[in-house]
Amino acid sequence: MKLDFTNRRVAVTGAAQGIGRSIVQSLAAEGAHVWALDLDEAGLRIAREAGAKATRTLDLADRGAVNRAFGEMAEDLGGIDILVNCAGGVRGQVAKLLEEVSEQEWLVLFEANVHGAFWCSQAVASHMKRQRFGRIVNISSGAGLRPSLTGIQAYTASKHALVGLTKQLSFELGPFGITVNSVAPGFVLSNPATQRQWESYGPEGQARLMESIHTRRLGTPQDIANTVLFLASDAAEWISGQIISVDGGRS
Repeated sequence: MKLDFTNRRVAVTGAAQGIGRSIVQSLAAEGAHVWALDLDEAGLRIAREAGAKATRTLDLADRGAVNRAFGEMAEDLGGIDILVNCAGGVRGQVAKLLEEVSEQEWLVLFEANVHGAFWCSQAVASHMKRQRFGRIVNISSGAGLRPSLTGIQAYTASKHALVGLTKQLSFELGPFGITVNSVAPGFVLSNPATQRQWESYGPEGQARLMESIHTRRLGTPQDIANTVLFLASDAAEWISGQIISVDGGRS
């Protein structure tokens, strides 16, 4: 089965490193016109080298800026076919006792992991409805299905919220030919934050995690990109509202 994205118009958030960059590169290699969006300007230059047609430095928590960026993309490309909401993460946070978590620490992870995905989905919905075609793929996490290895309450809660948003948007947008799915990665060494998390486990913790993974290896950004490409393709037109765990069998 060949997944052909020739001339598909794609936006990828969180595109500057790791999983997002791999998604950009994979889609561009299959002929897509990819806009790469991220706060990391330096990382976006690498995404451009990886095949992005255009890059935009964008704060996804700013709804107005998101609407302007997607309006510009739609005007430049004549529409928007695929949105991959990959931006998110722990924003440098580490596990704390419940009583010690500040209001800002809680809110910033919802901005990172839920608000941006909602604003982006909202921004593309009208374009996709008009053409009666669209693919939205949200990168959630195993932490959206069970307690998180990070131990960060807001990260777990926000990823669960993203899973719920995926199912709700699938219900709402499905009649317009728009599918909405989510990929829930297992442990992937994809950026400095995940590297620090891996190192924090120490040899014994690392060994326990590896024993819990059926395939006995950590994931790679390409493992996640491969699943995103399938869900974004024409071959997946009757798959919607699904959360696909890509975790080597750990779940």
